[in-house]
Amino acid sequence: MFKARRGFEIVAAFKDKAINLPRKGTPKSAGYDIEAANDLLIQPKAFGLVETGLKAYMGRKEVLQIYPRSSLAKTKDLVLINSVGIIDADYYNNPDNEGHIRILLYNIGNKPAKVQKGERLVQGIFVRHLDASKGKTHSDKRQGGLGSTGI
Repeated sequence: MFKARRGFEIVAAFKDKAINLPRKGTPKSAGYDIEAANDLLIQPKAFGLVETGLKAYMGRKEVLQIYPRSSLAKTKDLVLINSVGIIDADYYNNPDNEGHIRILLYNIGNKPAKVQKGERLVQGIFVRHLDASKGKTHSDKRQGGLGSTGI
């Protein structure tokens, strides 16, 4: 069976949870719309970790960049806390969490914000990247999820 060079899969823990694979809004869209895998209520001035039920595979010199959809802040008072999420190629199938993509949002509003399963919150764009040099890295191998490469 042919496997594309990059794409999305459902993580094992969500195989039976009716997760939709990301897709583009139109043929010329750059981003793949990514949905919430379950409902979540994010309190005012608080963080919420949204599960997607997804993992992404890509080439060694590629990265998946996660951006908020333009309506997220306007309609829900939610912002992607780090502005742009970075999913490295070696995050896929890591032993800590299988490469499960989770989205950290912050509620900047004064009312609780409801996230519903199936709601499109962010978009992912696959990008090639360049290395500046063959310098040292913090680690030879990924150890897990959020912030796992050291610090």
